[in-house]
Amino acid sequence: MTYVISEACVDVQDRSCVDECPVDCIYEGERMLYIHPDECVDCGACEPVCPVEAIYFEDDLPEGMEPYLAINTEFFDDLGSPGGAARLDGPVPRDHPLVAALPPQGDANTDG
Repeated sequence: MTYVISEACVDVQDRSCVDECPVDCIYEGERMLYIHPDECVDCGACEPVCPVEAIYFEDDLPEGMEPYLAINTEFFDDLGSPGGAARLDGPVPRDHPLVAALPPQGDANTDG
């Protein structure tokens, strides 16, 4: 079991959840954050601090957001399990293909 970051995070990336996570299992892509399912300890500390309510326990994903369980998992297919986001040199310079294909969300600043 794990927590999952859903579509509401796309182009927001507030990072409050990253600061709250005691095991450093939340990684940053170009447009959204992702929870590593093998590193998450299911503490739930990330969920209440998300300002856009993008984080759910996997069994509680709202209707239509179920694909984000696979999106969070598949983001790590090539990356593996680095043992914490801090071990990487900054954000991962990509997103899951389904996230990358989404149109800009809200008032997102897309100039990087």
